[in-house]
Amino acid sequence: MARDKFLYVLALPGLLYFLIFKYVPMWGIVIAFQNYSPYQGMSGSPWVGLEHFARFFSNPDFFTLFRNTLAINVLSLVLFFPLPILLSLMLNEVRHMVYKKIIQSIVYLPHFLSWVIIVGITFLLFSTGDGAINQMLVAMGFDKVDFLTNKNYFWGMLTAQSIWKDAGWGTIIFLASMASIDPQLYEAAKMDGAGRFRQMWHITLPGIRSVIIILLILRIGHIMDVGFEQVFLMMNGAVSEVADVFDTYVYRLGVKQGQFSYSTAVGLFKSVVGLLLVIGANKLAKKFGEDGVY
Repeated sequence: MARDKFLYVLALPGLLYFLIFKYVPMWGIVIAFQNYSPYQGMSGSPWVGLEHFARFFSNPDFFTLFRNTLAINVLSLVLFFPLPILLSLMLNEVRHMVYKKIIQSIVYLPHFLSWVIIVGITFLLFSTGDGAINQMLVAMGFDKVDFLTNKNYFWGMLTAQSIWKDAGWGTIIFLASMASIDPQLYEAAKMDGAGRFRQMWHITLPGIRSVIIILLILRIGHIMDVGFEQVFLMMNGAVSEVADVFDTYVYRLGVKQGQFSYSTAVGLFKSVVGLLLVIGANKLAKKFGEDGVY
């Protein structure tokens, strides 16, 4: 520590952030095992053990919430996760640096838009009344489609929004990983007659495989998390059956109805499932010879 003291000082703000905002608040999970009252505090509230968990698992809403959360995340994992990899491979093949930077800037920009703006754009495009898409359908002789109030389209709409917003931003890590691949490997492959696709398949993809595995493991750990703001803004009465997820449920019962202990138990359940999934996925990755997260 004496030798690298300046590096530790440089890391101090990040360590303090995790300590203050991630580890210290974990003390609050004790209220999941209490009938917490703000007037009595954590030290004075009565302990009830696993009562809130039993209530949650026996609630008919549990299966609906679990189904919706899992379905949205599986769709995101299957359709969204591979796209930044594919986009990174395509960007890596662009040799003209000016064009490459312009394309990168364009695909990065949606990440900096808030979900309020993105949902607003979605309403302007897909609303049944004056939506641009429905206006085009009518002009071509087709009937209007209830994109926003038909529950059959809701999960697809969320996935499409996530892809448009963050697919470009997700390429940053993969492009950085590709930049670390030894250029001599590509030169040797060219001498052996390998084309661009062969180089991509046999050099680029294996070169970023460890990064893909790590990000996949971390993504699996968030399979119980759905962006609250996105779902909350897109939800309406017509699609609530397929839109209600753990995050909106916690908000409705914890914030609006003041059931702090019960909503904390729901949040703790999500966190434990995420932890178990990360541990399981990491062990599976190690069995296949990958480094994993730890």
